Amino acid sequence: MTDNSHASDVEVAEIVDALSVYQQNHADARIDVQRRHKFSIHIRVIDPDFEGTDRVDREPEVRKALRAVSDETFQNITVLLLLAPSELERSFANMEFENPVPSRL
Repeated sequence: MTDNSHASDVEVAEIVDALSVYQQNHADARIDVQRRHKFSIHIRVIDPDFEGTDRVDREPEVRKALRAVSDETFQNITVLLLLAPSELERSFANMEFENPVPSRL
């Protein structure tokens, strides 16, 4: 699991800790958490277990793990990107995750 933010970012650390539960059950998953600006955190989960599953069916287990974060932190999650490895190259949202447009905030 990677945390691409400042080490002192308490909200990002809270999310990383919460998602460690998901990571324990999905050892091959890659989880990235990025702070974009003061009120925006982006999460990307790349999990081989998502192969062949409907996008709606991917969310419940991740959201269950995120219930451990405070309401204030949860409100700052603006992107929750759940991808199978085979979807990385064709996902516009993933392209933005990899090469973010600089925020004006």
